[in-house]
This record gives sequence, structure tokens and C-alpha cells, in this order.
Amino acid sequence: MTRPRTTLLTGCIALVLAIGATACGGGDDIAAGGGDKPLSGKTVSVAGVWSGTEQENFQKVLDAFGEKTGAATEFVSTGDNVSTVVGSKIEGGNAPDVVMVPQVGVLQQFAKEGWLQPLSKTTQGAVDTNFAPVWKNYGSVDGTLYGLYFKAAHKSTVWYSPDALAQAGVEAPATYDEMLEDGRTISDSGLAAFAVAGQDGWTLTDWFENIYLSQAGPDKYDALAAHELKWTDTSVVKALTTLGDLFKDEQLVAGGRRTALTTDFPGSVEKVFGPEPEAGMVYEGDFVAGVAKAEFGRAIGEDANFFPFPAVDGGEPPVVSGGDAAVVLKDGKNHEAGMALAEYLATPEAAAVWAEAGGFLSPNRKLDLATYGDDVTRATAKSLIDAGDSVRFDMSDQAPAAFGGTKGTGEWKILQDFLRDPSDPAATARQLEAAAAKAYKD
Repeated sequence: MTRPRTTLLTGCIALVLAIGATACGGGDDIAAGGGDKPLSGKTVSVAGVWSGTEQENFQKVLDAFGEKTGAATEFVSTGDNVSTVVGSKIEGGNAPDVVMVPQVGVLQQFAKEGWLQPLSKTTQGAVDTNFAPVWKNYGSVDGTLYGLYFKAAHKSTVWYSPDALAQAGVEAPATYDEMLEDGRTISDSGLAAFAVAGQDGWTLTDWFENIYLSQAGPDKYDALAAHELKWTDTSVVKALTTLGDLFKDEQLVAGGRRTALTTDFPGSVEKVFGPEPEAGMVYEGDFVAGVAKAEFGRAIGEDANFFPFPAVDGGEPPVVSGGDAAVVLKDGKNHEAGMALAEYLATPEAAAVWAEAGGFLSPNRKLDLATYGDDVTRATAKSLIDAGDSVRFDMSDQAPAAFGGTKGTGEWKILQDFLRDPSDPAATARQLEAAAAKAYKD
């Protein structure tokens, strides 16, 4: 049962956050730091997967919210297993007010458990105005909006060393076949084409999803993501065959498949942008830039650049995304204040705080692209915004965690086995279907 909300407090918060005008009962400008602040004395607890630099940058957003409203904030990093940690906190009577949920499947799980408060009308209005409808769809369960997507990832970007491509005499390709041909040319010039992070199974799901979305189209992508289409469908076998052709080509994979299976994601970035490059390209999301810059001192746009994941077999170029959604827990001690935080996160003002800090993309269409700190990030953000409703959320993140989000099992493990031996795509499709059928049934 949905808990009643305090109408006066909520209306006051909405007014302050939506227009930054006056505190309830006063005439001072909250944005300027004056007047009574409606959440003074309240503490908003937030849980999420972020750590390190990401946590530090999100704290800047929380600090801006605190400055605006008077609320104190505290952030707890959950690690990757958000559902287990949050579930334990709820059972222990120590539920956070807000959780930044990184997977659609987890958001749906939380909603079905009855843990979530529907987002306020203020947030719903901001989502309708500021976001493409696809983001509302991914934040909703059975027509009710529970999740506000604050941070997005663009997972259809191929990162490359401009020096490597220049040395090979190739330019950014327009099609998948051209990308592989260019990769062989790069290999002939002395570097492998791609660093593949096969030790992290999630990167292999992203490879598959981009190929499948472009090759099979968005309708089948949606059906497969919902398991309304079986993984044994011919379209899946075709996409696995396409991916397997890359894995089998020793010219294309740095160190071959065995090395790829022992390379994690940061290691794959190092093989392209580190001090001793081994490959010319690495496929992954926009967050590659953050690693290349922070760990290896690469200047984004000069030493490191990207091209969009190219179209496969005459399809449309894919735009696969991921993201973190703010949800408000019913059992939080200050869930009205948590609701106010969600309202704030829906504004371009909140997105601008992290955008200025770097390592961030926002799905908020009202955020000025000039806020981003470099041309490459602006181009990545523009590509995500321009894609509108053609964006498709990471398929494995939509699946039950047992299939799409657990190390050593499900899709991650099966695709690692496929990287090890890509000779039988149909058999791999059967394994994927068996694992998916069990996970969706459970």
C-alpha cells in the first residue's frame, strides 16, 4: 500500500526545486542561499554502485541539492550487487531513502516487491518535458513511473587511437564489414585491430547487443529482451555467427582469444591507450574516455577518439544505452525528502553539476551541450539525445540478474565460452535459451 505523502511539505519542495523562487513562508531566494530551507534538519540517504571518482562527482550533485534545500546527504556504495544489499537493508530496518539503480531488471524487481514509491507529479512532468519517452518507459512498471534516469551510458561507441588509424591509412568506417576490413589493415601495419575484454563477460553482451540491434532491428531486440522471442531464433544465431567471425580472426583480436579471456575492461583500454599499445581500437561505451584520460593521460579528441558502432548488414546504426535511475523507497526514514531529491535530479541544473565535472552523460534534453567539457563528450551526448526513441537499453540489464548480470553464470559465462570456441553459434544459442528460460521462470 502506498504511504500518504505530506502535501504541504511536498508542495513546498516542488515549488523550491521547480522554480527556485522562495522558501515556504518566506521571500528570500533559495538559489542564492538565503531564507528558510524546507529540508533543514533532514538527512537523505542514497545508495548506489558508484565508487571512486564517480562517487566523488555524484557527491557534488548531492552537495548542490543540500545547498538548495538545506538537506544533509549521505551516500553508501553498494558494489555491483545492488538488489542483495538493498534487500538486506530493508529487512534490517535501515533502508536508504533513494537508490540509484543501474539495471532495468532490478528496478522492475524492486517495484514488484512493493519497495518503491511512485515518483511525484513534479518528477513525472519533468520527465515528460525533458526526456525522450523511451526513458520514461524504462523507468516505469505497469504504467507507473518509479525510476528517474539521471546518468546514461552510450554503449555504441568504438574508441580508437588516431595515430594507429593514420599509420594504417584508414578512416572511421561506415559499416561493420568496413570496420573489420580496416581492422585487418591495422593489423598488417603492426598492431592488432581490437582489444577485447573477455574476462568481463558484460563487455561480450554489449558486443552481441549492438550487432543484434542493427542486424535484427528494434522490434526483435525488444522481443528478445523480454524473452518473448527465444534465443534459438535464427536472428540470434545469425548475430552470434557475425560476432564469432570476429572472434575467430586472429588478426582482429589482440593476443588471440586466449589473451582476450584474461583481459578485463581496464586492461582492454590499456592495450589501446597505454604506454605500450597492442591494438588500435577497443569497443565499449563512452566511459572508455574516462579511463583513457584518468589512467593514461590521453587527451580526448586528440590521443583518443571514437566513431559510432557501424551498421551491420544494411541495418540502422545501433544506439545501445545503459543508465542509473533514482528510485525512492517506501521504507526510507525520509522518503518525502528522497522524493525531493528525485525531483531535483530531473532538472538540467542537477545534470549540469556532474557534466561540468566530467565522466557523465545525461539523457535530459534540456541540458545545454556546452556544459560538457570537451567536444568528444558533447558529440557523444548529442548522439544519445538525437537517437530519441530509437535508443535501446542494454539487453542484459533488462534481464533477470541470474541470466544477464551475474559473473560466472548465465549470458556472461556462455558468451565467454563462445569467445573461447566460437565454432558452433547454434549450440551457443541453445545454451542461452536454456539459461534464459530458467531465469525468467524463476
